Amino acid sequence: MAKTNPNLVVGLAVIASLGGLLFGYDTAVISGAVSAIDHNFIAPRGLSEAAGDSLSGWAVSSALLGCVIGALVGGPISSVLGRKGGLIVAALMFLVGSLGSAVPEIGLAPIGSLGPAALMPFIIYRIIGGIGVGLSSMLAPLYIAEISPPADRGRMVTLQQIAIVVGITLVYFVNWAIASQGDEVWRLATGWRWMLASEAIPAALFLFLLLFVPDSPRWYALKGQTEKALGVLRRLTDEQAARATLAEIQATLVQRSRPLFSFGGKVILVGIMLSVFQQFIGINAVLYYGPQMFQNAGFSTNVALLQTVVVGIALLVFTLVALVTVDRWGRKPLLILGGAIQAVAMFALGVQFAIHATNAGPLIAAVAYIAGFSLSWGPVTWVMLAEIFPNSIKGKAMAIAVAAQWIANLFISWSFKVVDGSSALNAIANHAIAYWIYGAMSVLAALFVWRVVPETKQHSLEAIESFWSKWAP
Repeated sequence: MAKTNPNLVVGLAVIASLGGLLFGYDTAVISGAVSAIDHNFIAPRGLSEAAGDSLSGWAVSSALLGCVIGALVGGPISSVLGRKGGLIVAALMFLVGSLGSAVPEIGLAPIGSLGPAALMPFIIYRIIGGIGVGLSSMLAPLYIAEISPPADRGRMVTLQQIAIVVGITLVYFVNWAIASQGDEVWRLATGWRWMLASEAIPAALFLFLLLFVPDSPRWYALKGQTEKALGVLRRLTDEQAARATLAEIQATLVQRSRPLFSFGGKVILVGIMLSVFQQFIGINAVLYYGPQMFQNAGFSTNVALLQTVVVGIALLVFTLVALVTVDRWGRKPLLILGGAIQAVAMFALGVQFAIHATNAGPLIAAVAYIAGFSLSWGPVTWVMLAEIFPNSIKGKAMAIAVAAQWIANLFISWSFKVVDGSSALNAIANHAIAYWIYGAMSVLAALFVWRVVPETKQHSLEAIESFWSKWAP
């Protein structure tokens, strides 16, 4: 059995997973600023209910357009600059997007003097930050998968999701702490800026640490830099295993870049649908609009923000469950189990709203939903995306799958504000409709995995390629 250097593997995985922490931080930090966006940029325009909700939904979810762009360019960037180079670009995007969205007037006018006109530069900076999210969402799990031994790869890639939920939980604490520094007037005028600017700290740390990591051996081999590939592998494992792994990599890279559908359309379909279902089950409606969700249940702003902290803690705890089960139970059982838990929880959450529950029911249902997601569709989707695509099409295929994920995320994040804010729908079921839709999507997601998705547990990345060979044209 090959000896590995676990400290180095874990160290590299942790540094790369900081991209996941920033992914979570950037996508959840907006939850604390939604009411400020509405107050400062939307309400003064005097729009109709539907138009105002639509514009607000776009402002909140605009970063996701950047995520789509980042995911689409992630493939070419990872091929030209490497996995490490792409992550450095992502870190710079995080830094610029954070500071710019906190002070969108910078270079244009004194802070606070633009009023609703600051919405456009705000959206541009959020899109820039989103490009960083899109890049890191593709490149961080890819890098981790390519430096991890097969027996540990599931756990190592799961570190990406743990980092995402640490980022989400951390920013919920940060938002709550900042909001506690002043009253509602201060939070709407100034507090939201500190929330968004706080992301610059982890972004700068990520950028600094990336300067000290090597690129992945598979990227070096892809570029014909055999000695560099072997050098990294020697640091990760023993000499015999390093040479065997390099030979295995080279065997799959005889043709280093192949057409996208060289292994048929099924592998592309599986990647896209895993990504789409991860969003259609509604996770980011809960994460982005958590405070609004609890306010709709009758809680005050500060209590609602505190309850999002509880949700964040549940997100972290149950992702740790995935860390110890993903390489034992397998990918498929976790995805099916998670889909079932999510469906029950979302249907229950919808019922709580429909009956106008004012007790702990909505929080309990939300935590149950988060538990199901965190031990399954959250981390395991990223593990699967890092594993299922053959090396010779991995960059292009993963870029498409991750872009599809962000497009689905953009649709859900925008449409939730429209559906949840509809007076007509709320007259029927009081904010329940969106959650029932997400429950139905969770059922469909579990059925798709059961019928279509292969199990990849304990297989090398090169061996997984053989799953799709029979589908090759």
